[in-house]
Amino acid sequence: MIPTRRLLLAALAAAPVVARAQSDGRPVRIVIGFPPGGGIDSVARVMAPRLSEALKQPVIVENKPGANGLLAMESVAKSAADGTTLFIGTSGNLAMTGAFYPNAPVRIERDFVPVAQVASLPFLLVANPSVPAASVAELVAYAKTRPGQLNYSSSGNGSTLHLAGELFNEMAGIKATHIGYKGSAPSIADLVGGHVQWAFDAPSLTMPHVKAGRLRAIGHTAATRLPSLPDIAPIAETLPGYEVLNWYGVVAPTGTPAETVRRLGDAIRTAMSDAEVRSRVAALGIDPVATSPDEFRRFMDAETTKWTQVIRRGNISAN
Repeated sequence: MIPTRRLLLAALAAAPVVARAQSDGRPVRIVIGFPPGGGIDSVARVMAPRLSEALKQPVIVENKPGANGLLAMESVAKSAADGTTLFIGTSGNLAMTGAFYPNAPVRIERDFVPVAQVASLPFLLVANPSVPAASVAELVAYAKTRPGQLNYSSSGNGSTLHLAGELFNEMAGIKATHIGYKGSAPSIADLVGGHVQWAFDAPSLTMPHVKAGRLRAIGHTAATRLPSLPDIAPIAETLPGYEVLNWYGVVAPTGTPAETVRRLGDAIRTAMSDAEVRSRVAALGIDPVATSPDEFRRFMDAETTKWTQVIRRGNISAN
């Protein structure tokens, strides 16, 4: 009986150590692969104070831009797997990196475990008013009579906006040429100027031009009607199954204990369910989301499969 009792006492003594390690007040760093000021940076900074309250630990948002997020991803992947260093990435980072950069030093499925999705952002399909189309069906019909003669722009080769256009081409059976720019601002500027015919981009950027009559809203990329865009139909009503969302999610280094991942996921869901956080995120034109680690894993797997196929079928590069 003595050895058994000693084992039991040892186990009881060890249990509080785990609890202290998970709530010892050490800062939690959330690393972003982009400069300050963008949508993902804004969401992280809105979430951080409420997350800090839920975790009872300081939460620091750190920007580490470069190489389309790969520098930040690699630094987090190499960090201690103890829940104190996390990466918050976009759909491009977390679902497309492997297809675009097969030789990259970091692999999502190998180096990270999902913690929670935190946001989702549909895009608008907008056209220059010179294009004689007011709906997706009319745009597709117009494009089919002009194969290879029409152009669409995006924020860059391999961007989610580029892939939105590629998937549109594929599902609509049209051949529009992609023109990649260095960012959304020049892409939309050339669209307004009539140098390209249409583009996909964020409502926060495109709706002011739509309201001013400089662009025409053709459709949006969510699967169903949106309360925030009541007068704009989803592309999926014309092309069933079409859906493109830019989303943000948090991952931790592989090896992070399951209990720590669960604790982080619970805290993030608490933060993203907070009424003030949701209101401030929605004011950015972004939909707040709160998922469990398992739900986020299933979502990431589905998105990775979908976009890997689109990238390979279209022979698309991110260069």
